Amino acid sequence: MDPAADLAPGGTDAVRTAVRKRLRSTVIDVTPIFGFTLTFALTHRLGVALTLALTTGAGVFLLRLVRREPVRQALFFLGVVCVQGLLAGRTGDATNFFLPHLVTHAVMAVVTPVLLLLGWPPLGVLVGLVTGERTTWRRCAVRRRAFTKGSLVMYTGNLLTLSVQLPLFLTGQAVALGTVDVFGPLVFALGALLGWRVYRRSVGTHRCDAPVGPGPDLTPTLERTVR
Repeated sequence: MDPAADLAPGGTDAVRTAVRKRLRSTVIDVTPIFGFTLTFALTHRLGVALTLALTTGAGVFLLRLVRREPVRQALFFLGVVCVQGLLAGRTGDATNFFLPHLVTHAVMAVVTPVLLLLGWPPLGVLVGLVTGERTTWRRCAVRRRAFTKGSLVMYTGNLLTLSVQLPLFLTGQAVALGTVDVFGPLVFALGALLGWRVYRRSVGTHRCDAPVGPGPDLTPTLERTVR
């Protein structure tokens, strides 16, 4: 039986569409980072680099609105860019522009093992939100294990990114750090895609309807965390 049968109707297509959208939006997401890094590398003037980054961030915000993307997502993106600019501007250190992303990867590196131990693999949470299945996948032990394997793929990508970012941040190599940061969203999207493939291969033709302990419904909290 097709492992997609364990998902909500159209679930597999929904996941593929979400990943494709994530890959396409990567170009938009990294525009302020790319602009800041390139400008700082050419001019070594923090003010000029910040001006370009904030201007680009505002442009991306407007583009998201024109494309009728959720206003909350557009505002969140603009808010992150503003925080990045504020941190770098107040401290006078270009590396602090990338601090929010570094903190995000560090938090993910700590939280992911905890979620795995609690039986809430992040990939399963993301797929549940994308497909509308929510948390029903937890009723099948086979699917939980498969989502755990897929989440480990995503976790590996996060650790690799963090292992490169952290030394660059500590040594103040802003341009190199920005170059790595540009690839951050792409690494996440590819990690999710590879993790999804690992999940599909691990589930194979198995379909498990045996219930497991329901546990608390953490969906609202996890939704806020993902957003």
